[in-house]
Amino acid sequence: MLDAANYTPRLRTHYADTVRAALKEEFGYKNDMQIPRIEKVVLNIGCGAEAVKDSKKAKSAQEDLTAIAGQKAVTTKAKKSIAGFRVREEMPLGAKVTLRGDRMYEFLDRLITIALPRVRDFRGVKPSFDGRGNFAMGMKEHIVFPEIDFDKVDEVWGLDIIITTTADTDAEAKALLKHFNMPFNA
Repeated sequence: MLDAANYTPRLRTHYADTVRAALKEEFGYKNDMQIPRIEKVVLNIGCGAEAVKDSKKAKSAQEDLTAIAGQKAVTTKAKKSIAGFRVREEMPLGAKVTLRGDRMYEFLDRLITIALPRVRDFRGVKPSFDGRGNFAMGMKEHIVFPEIDFDKVDEVWGLDIIITTTADTDAEAKALLKHFNMPFNA
């Protein structure tokens, strides 16, 4: 039986024990508070045209995202009506969830060790940073996560994953994620 009060995620321990020291040495930080860390992970599924045709699709995406994240996902709604796309204001179009703390480290562990190796023809993740130390990636299929039962899936969704760090530059953020064994292809 797992004792939740004394449980620390594997990647959080790894960060505290090895990653912080390695980054401090690599970039020559003088203060421990300068060392980059991961702030949050945001997951997003956009249903788009499928949600316009059938409103249950957004609910299905929300349930799948809740299973993947281990935290209740929020339905995203249209901000304004667009007649050309048959979208009305407040129409549900997808789902999102923001992970912090232990849930964030647990998700990253499952992403790096289980989900990414299950992606078909996987050759690594393209380093896609925004210039301020934040990393974004997309997955074509959400069914690579072990929480999703393939037989019960009615639609295969794409999944956006955004990792927000406290790093000032892309090089620092990439080094941080490399120490977590993120499989970059370049």
